[in-house]
Amino acid sequence: MTTPTPARTELIALLRERSFRRGTFTLASGRRSSYYVDARLTTMSAHGLSLVGTLGLEAIRTAGWTPSLVGGLTLGADPVAYAIAAASDRAPPTIDGFTVRKEAKAHGTGRRLEGPFRSGATVVVVEDVITTGGSALAAITAVTEAGGQVVGVLAVVDREEGGRQAIEAAGYPVIALVRLPDLSGD
Repeated sequence: MTTPTPARTELIALLRERSFRRGTFTLASGRRSSYYVDARLTTMSAHGLSLVGTLGLEAIRTAGWTPSLVGGLTLGADPVAYAIAAASDRAPPTIDGFTVRKEAKAHGTGRRLEGPFRSGATVVVVEDVITTGGSALAAITAVTEAGGQVVGVLAVVDREEGGRQAIEAAGYPVIALVRLPDLSGD
């Protein structure tokens, strides 16, 4: 998604202000980076939730995807999924949210997918930041093992470090609301 809309411009500004840092960082993948994007500082804020929900829902519909559910690996995907679900309630048809646990619960129902997920559901996997694609691919595996059909992946930020390509190589299209160069100015 590269169209400069007012909402996208606001999201970029909010991500720059709250989530983007320069320095020396070790990423979850173990890679070193001179940038860090803690998108949760944006996606968990009231205004960030509103922007991500609106833009995410618009991107899903523009892509022609018609999921019944959006969700991904906890914790980064949770606010993204719930923001899109809430936005869809204001602009039907609705899309419910769900969460993929890192591992199945050892008690209760023992579920790995929480919320209204059901076998046969059409799903968009969401992510806050894509770097290597590992979290999105783990969520895709959990969804497909539970009988869901993944139609695509939507990320708030694509760091452009190979994650998109890894997900697309696995057969899933990717949409990113913002790319790292939008934040870094590089």
